[in-house]
Amino acid sequence: MKQLLISVLILTLAMTACQLPGITALPEPTVDLPLQPASTLVPVSVNPIPLDGSLASLYQQVIPGVVAIRTTSGLGSGFVFDGDGHIITNQHVVDGVSTAEIAFSSGYKTTGTVIGSDVDADVAVIKVNAPGDEIHPLPIGDSSALLVGQPVVAIGNPFGLNGTMTLGIVSGLGRTQPAHAAPDGGFFSTADIIQTDAAINPGNSGGPLFNLNGEVVGINQSIRTDNVNEVTGNAVNSGVAFAISINLVKRVVPVLIRDGKYKYPYLGISSNSDMSLAEVEALGLSQFTGAYVVSVVPGGPAEQAGIRAGDSPTNIPGLNAGGDLITALDGKPVKTFDDLLSYLITTKSPGDTVLLTVLRDGQFVDIPVVLGERP
Repeated sequence: MKQLLISVLILTLAMTACQLPGITALPEPTVDLPLQPASTLVPVSVNPIPLDGSLASLYQQVIPGVVAIRTTSGLGSGFVFDGDGHIITNQHVVDGVSTAEIAFSSGYKTTGTVIGSDVDADVAVIKVNAPGDEIHPLPIGDSSALLVGQPVVAIGNPFGLNGTMTLGIVSGLGRTQPAHAAPDGGFFSTADIIQTDAAINPGNSGGPLFNLNGEVVGINQSIRTDNVNEVTGNAVNSGVAFAISINLVKRVVPVLIRDGKYKYPYLGISSNSDMSLAEVEALGLSQFTGAYVVSVVPGGPAEQAGIRAGDSPTNIPGLNAGGDLITALDGKPVKTFDDLLSYLITTKSPGDTVLLTVLRDGQFVDIPVVLGERP
């Protein structure tokens, strides 16, 4: 069965090679339940759905745009992105296949072709040719407007149970997740991940996460859990789930539709995020927030711009002092490396110039950096 990614840890390093293990992959449902009826480059502009305030009304309004996805090795979920028949799902749902069976809530089924995918964002686009009355593009929201504590709704096909709706809240914002291996053996990361306690299980992958206006604000992707069913091998929901932000999706998907692949900006550093008090003191830093530069990639954009990594041993093994502490990016405060990575991935492209503000030798210094392309 196709795999649902399980987030084993919250990343502290990203963007370039980070010496962390990857996401542990767990099997999709071992049950094989039958599916039950249940402009080219930009999303169709749709006004927020008029609702009567009830979750039942929200469900009835959006369910025509939610689909079930079946491949030769597993089940997943997705949603209609535009009027041209583009279906959005997770890359890991269609990994290794070129076609997939798409089932609409009306009971209509068709075969779709995978036209583009991106492993870093874990997003894929499937093109279907279906009757016009089956194509119901869902309203696309703004994930930057989300607040922790805000209610959200997930709809998908956990364990093959089509059209399942679950309710939760936004538990956290700006999380990071491992993406793919970097050339030096570490991992690149994706960012701007939404954390939610809405129940997400194997088969939910690729389905939409809604705000209460019926707008898609994320793509349900993975869960964090320490519990695995010993019989089925399936992950057990623990109330910590993750969704790809729709603002990242809006940036990546049009390019996937046009080119089949997406190019990420590249800074070429690794960093400590949310350092302990002991680490801050060992580094001799004068503030507790910021992204401390642990290493720079030789010949990369950061090194070419003069960004410094730590090179003086401290009393903490593996931690070197003397590196730059990134405190702002284009004038926006950077509390952690997650902040920096989320900003780069959702707003910048290779070739763009960004202005890093770093704390160096007790002084704030502005350093322009021309971003490269992620290897």
